Amino acid sequence: MGTQRSVAPQERFAEFLEHLEAARELQRNWMNYGLDCVDIYVEDVDGDWWEKWEEEEQQNFLDLVIEFLKSDDWIAVKVRQQLANKPITEIAEKLEKYYSFPESERIFALKNFLAGRFIEENTRNISNNFEELELCDLVAKLLNKLQQMSGKNQS
Repeated sequence: MGTQRSVAPQERFAEFLEHLEAARELQRNWMNYGLDCVDIYVEDVDGDWWEKWEEEEQQNFLDLVIEFLKSDDWIAVKVRQQLANKPITEIAEKLEKYYSFPESERIFALKNFLAGRFIEENTRNISNNFEELELCDLVAKLLNKLQQMSGKNQS
């Protein structure tokens, strides 16, 4: 077991004073430079960091989905079995695409996809090759996994 170090009140007070001084300095810079004070705190503020950030987030989500599909998680195994003739990267790309749909359409798109159809339009048909209850359960579990991977807290 590791020992937990109790932070003395003096150390906490010193840390508080450091944070307070940093906040005051930020406020002074804001008053002196206006919006240009951002340049002091952020490197490459005029660069394309925002676009790269979104691309990195999307790529990270896709990588997480691929990693999940390669895992031994029973949901991943079931999805791979359901779509046995499709490569994992293609499955992951479709899952990412369908997960980005509005919530009301997401379930039907995933349901159709797992039924073995690559539907590009919004249709609500389902194959009769397997029990719909099993499919609905799989879709619900898969949506929970995708939600966890995306970091979104949706109800």
